[in-house]
Amino acid sequence: MNNDSDHRELVDDWMQQALVSPGPGDPFAFLGRHDHNGTLVVRALLPGAHGVEIIEQNGSELLGQLSPVGPFGLFAGAVASKQPYLLRIKWPDAFQETEDPYSFGIALDDLDLYLFTQGTHNNLSERFGAIPFTMDGIEGVRFSVWAPNARRVSVVGDFNSWDGRRHPMRLRHEAGVWELFIPRLVPGARYKFEIAASDGRILPQKADPLARATEPPPATASIVAPLLSFRWTDDDWMGARAERQSVEAPISIYEVHAGSWLRPAGDAAGTFDWEGLTDRLIPYATELGFTHIELMPIMEHPFGGSWGYQPLSQFAPSARFGTPKGFAKFVDECHRSGLGVILDWVPAHFPTDPHGLVQFDGSALYEHADSREGFHRDWNTLIYNLGRREVQGFLISSALYWLHTFHVDGLRVDAVASMLYRDYSRDSGEWIPNIHGGRENLESVAFLRRLNSIVTELCPGAITIAEESTAWPGVSSPIANGGLGFAYKWNMGWMHDTLNYLGQDPVYRRWHHNKISFGLMYAFSEHFVLPLSHDEVVHGKGSLFERAPGGAWLKLANLRAYFTFMWTHPGKKLLFMGGELGQPREWNHDGEVDWDLLADRGHAGLQRLIADLNRLYCDEFALHGTDTKASGFEWIAADNTDDSVFAFERRAPSSSLLIVLNMTPIVRQEYRVGAGSAGAWRELLNSDAEIYGGTGVANPLLIETEPSSWNGRPQSLCLTLPPLGALVFKRED
Repeated sequence: MNNDSDHRELVDDWMQQALVSPGPGDPFAFLGRHDHNGTLVVRALLPGAHGVEIIEQNGSELLGQLSPVGPFGLFAGAVASKQPYLLRIKWPDAFQETEDPYSFGIALDDLDLYLFTQGTHNNLSERFGAIPFTMDGIEGVRFSVWAPNARRVSVVGDFNSWDGRRHPMRLRHEAGVWELFIPRLVPGARYKFEIAASDGRILPQKADPLARATEPPPATASIVAPLLSFRWTDDDWMGARAERQSVEAPISIYEVHAGSWLRPAGDAAGTFDWEGLTDRLIPYATELGFTHIELMPIMEHPFGGSWGYQPLSQFAPSARFGTPKGFAKFVDECHRSGLGVILDWVPAHFPTDPHGLVQFDGSALYEHADSREGFHRDWNTLIYNLGRREVQGFLISSALYWLHTFHVDGLRVDAVASMLYRDYSRDSGEWIPNIHGGRENLESVAFLRRLNSIVTELCPGAITIAEESTAWPGVSSPIANGGLGFAYKWNMGWMHDTLNYLGQDPVYRRWHHNKISFGLMYAFSEHFVLPLSHDEVVHGKGSLFERAPGGAWLKLANLRAYFTFMWTHPGKKLLFMGGELGQPREWNHDGEVDWDLLADRGHAGLQRLIADLNRLYCDEFALHGTDTKASGFEWIAADNTDDSVFAFERRAPSSSLLIVLNMTPIVRQEYRVGAGSAGAWRELLNSDAEIYGGTGVANPLLIETEPSSWNGRPQSLCLTLPPLGALVFKRED
């Protein structure tokens, strides 16, 4: 090997200094081929190499030989030709032939960088991150990452022994984006970024914020993924999606934690991949009559105990369940089976794992610098700085990625309330007012409106749903009218009130009567979803079954009546897995649904009731088509507090349904309920039917009104009300 002094004249002092410092800021300034004082020189940074030759691109001719210069792995040598060349590198145990990464020009278009800086690049996942790419006819991978305050950024991975000296990147100053094309690299390679902060500190290696695939946790590397190539077969679904998800459509959502819905036989800690969930979950949800599946966050997250609500890879389906292509096939099969797919999506906050977004380039880049704005004490997470255009663009591009690339039908936006208020869960003096001195988070409001506007424009028929627990006005109102522009909002008030009522002993329910009726005071102020979500069956709250009073039979009877009330109340429906069985245990993300309950007549009967409620709900326009119209609902009896009986009508132009609830375990004979005009009513559903595990107390299939005024109406029906039972009748023409 030549002595390094032989070629020291080919390397200037500033180049040596760049290697000593946490630089180089621009490795392309001295790596690759350059004219140096009239001599054509190639320089390569290859720590650990034993020798380097320059050969013709076809490998037939030696063009030059590089010698080590200094102790930092820099090689330099003169070449006699400007033709394309390869590096032939002698490593301790192998030879490698490859194009020189520093012989290529800039990798990202100026337009990409401009759109990124404006926060308006809607296709970040196809342009930034790690993209399989052909440059100058050579296949490889183009890497890019936003780190404007870094002194140096390098790509590290399997392909360079995770050595940050080997592949330093070029900084595109106009955008704060670093880029590098590495030839001959292929999908499947593991990688991260090694970043030197502005003060020279080498940060923990960072996963790619725009990675489209990752290692299965607890490993943390990003994986080079091909751009998704999938043959979709859901044209019919996509064409009709807007109608299927409109306010007049039946929407009944089965909320699922993919890892703990069902475990593989004999593997209590295992999880089904997307193929397994396709084979099992889709037919199950379809048989129960649900219109949609909602998945708790499947974006990659390091801690399984966060249930996905602390994601770090906003563009990567979790490797726990297989490949991105596997997820695409799952969605496609859902659509072919008539099921929509909604994903929980988290733009409010992110975890503090060192390989993630925290202090990404040594500064508060994705988060706020001030903890009064940037730290969630409830969850020990960091809050996205939505005042930065690049951060807004990053999140909106993530939303579009799931909706566009994977044909997802909707996003349930998590923790919206925490985004809207600067003083959310903070005491006086622990938050910073907005520019007007108020508590409203104006940056978040602007972000949410922009998100919903873009989704409406670019993803026809897709919906967004807000988990918003306060009285913020117009969450589901059009942006033009001053609203936030969501399609739907979770009705948290209804959920809290009615679950409180469910938990009361029937003896005392007369004192809580308004918990059932109060929700109709505001039921039409928003486009509501009635949610019985995972949050209501964890952390000591008890399962829905355990909340109901009494022994097992009474608990199931309470649930049958309560679910019938929910499915006939204005608003779309959401039920978390296990609720359809009346599962006694709280949900445990390390377990699975208690499927053995189906051997019990009562629990199996409750499951059958859910299926029948879904079918009734979908079949009867009066139960879903007038959800947002006050004219579609009328109380018949809302003040029978002593009896704990409720009666109301759901109306549509061509039909009318009567619902009567008896929320005590007393059979009520000859119980009168008012009717507006003479006619006959047919019983469609009785929650106390024996097929549901009830006592079988019943009415005639067809009941005629009697000319006895009741409840302020000229006619009435004389009914038998079953114990803890709910009845649904339809007016006959």
